[in-house]
Amino acid sequence: MSDPEPCRMKHTEDPEEQRDLMEVKEESEELSEVKEEREELSEVKEESEELREVKEEREELSEVKEESEELSEVKEEREELSEVKEESEELSEGKEEREDLSEVKEEREELSEVKEESEELSEVKKESEELSEVKEESEELSEVKKESEELSKVKEESEELSEVKKESEEEEESEELSEVVEEHHVKPGEKPLSRSKTKKTFLKKRRDKKSFTCTQCGKSFTCKQSLDVHMRIHTGEKPFPCHQCGNSFSQLANLKIHMRIHTREKPFPCDQCGKTFNGASQLKRHLTVHTKEKPHSCSVCGKSFSRLYTLHAHEKIHTGVREYMCFECEKTFTTAESLKLHQRIHTGEKPYKCSHCDKRFNHSSYLKSHEMIHTGEKPHACDQCGKSFVFISQLKRHMRIHTGEKPFSCDQCGKTFICASNLKSHLRVHTKEKPHSCSVCGKSFSQLSNLHRHEKIHTAVREYMCFECEKTFTTTNCLKQHQRIHTGEKPYKCSHCDKRFSRSTHLKAHERIHTGEKPHMCDQCGKSFSFKSHLKRHNQEITQNCQKASGRRGRRERQ
Repeated sequence: MSDPEPCRMKHTEDPEEQRDLMEVKEESEELSEVKEEREELSEVKEESEELREVKEEREELSEVKEESEELSEVKEEREELSEVKEESEELSEGKEEREDLSEVKEEREELSEVKEESEELSEVKKESEELSEVKEESEELSEVKKESEELSKVKEESEELSEVKKESEEEEESEELSEVVEEHHVKPGEKPLSRSKTKKTFLKKRRDKKSFTCTQCGKSFTCKQSLDVHMRIHTGEKPFPCHQCGNSFSQLANLKIHMRIHTREKPFPCDQCGKTFNGASQLKRHLTVHTKEKPHSCSVCGKSFSRLYTLHAHEKIHTGVREYMCFECEKTFTTAESLKLHQRIHTGEKPYKCSHCDKRFNHSSYLKSHEMIHTGEKPHACDQCGKSFVFISQLKRHMRIHTGEKPFSCDQCGKTFICASNLKSHLRVHTKEKPHSCSVCGKSFSQLSNLHRHEKIHTAVREYMCFECEKTFTTTNCLKQHQRIHTGEKPYKCSHCDKRFSRSTHLKAHERIHTGEKPHMCDQCGKSFSFKSHLKRHNQEITQNCQKASGRRGRRERQ
């Protein structure tokens, strides 16, 4: 009987214990869930870290791809660097040898920059060639002026024709005068007529004959056909069009003279030099080159000219008169011909077609320069190295390489350049301007040529191939430099010794051994270096030392 009571007591304690046990179980389940969540979180973290690593690996892979493309070029640079190493070993002793060798090692880093600079230079050359073409356009404008002069010559020829007509008319007048004199020959017993009376009777007859008068200006003509031709001056009518370029003319004779431009017919040769011309007036103007005759002088500055219209065009410089205005953009010009050529920009008219391809041009001079691409004609040769050029302005710019002339200087650092385009691109170093962005990755560049070269990384275009080893390159300049390995060409000679180099950058690096020049200075400690790569490495060492010092300082503070 005593047993049920403890059992009852046990039943009274079990619910609380069961609740406790349930709570413990729930807590343990929650703890297990928390552990699982923590494990899942750790896995998520690991996955996120792995994803980051994958992204970094992808970025590194893209960089590796770029580097792998550059490595082939670096191999060539290493071969050339071995030459630089040999030169540095020959010219330097002791510590200088070590410094020069370290400089040579760092040149590997610089050569990638140099390679880009060389490609930039090639593009700059292209831009300078484009600028030279712009300059040549101004020269070609002078040729256009010559064409306008030819037109004026045509006018002169028409004036000459009118003069011939006048002469023939004068001959007729003289014949008619003689007829009048014979008609009024003094007969026996008659009083002779005076000279003035005889002329009056002749003029009266002449006026009677000239019965066709212009209603606009009052000029008289002997026949209706002459009046009709004259009226075209007032009406602007030009019924004779050229089927080649669309130009129209008021007289058939003028069209025939104009057609010689297209047919290249030049029937008038110079007996002094053999040069041929398509008009007599052109030949007459050309002869003043041999005679040196300049009969027309400017009353303001005294400058002399062989042609009167050239003097008139020159005088507008002093007077500032620019009476011809474009109604599209309000730009003014000194001559009607210059305005006409300018208006083709707005109308898009391109009357001059290449005989080799379908390309058209708005200036005959542009057509002439374009056709030299097909013919391969390069009439302007350098007397120093024999290199030929299409335009004389290109030759003049090239001659600065031989003379060392650099007329364009930077007002920021004093560095000088051969042409204005090189100076313009250099100024972006100071302004940090990078206006050209890649549409694929968004990277920006200061030069358009650099952007075009960079875009080839995305497209993988390497269109320039060496026929010796079939290696491909992205630019003509890289191919040209590579080909010197096969040819052994070393066009760059040291001015201090007899050593020669295949690249101008190698010559520049070599000459610093002679001059001791160290243009790259550290802004932290003032130490100077021969190469930019040396300065970069020096700055990296400073930052690493600073980081180490700050790390040691932090450890001391924690201790």
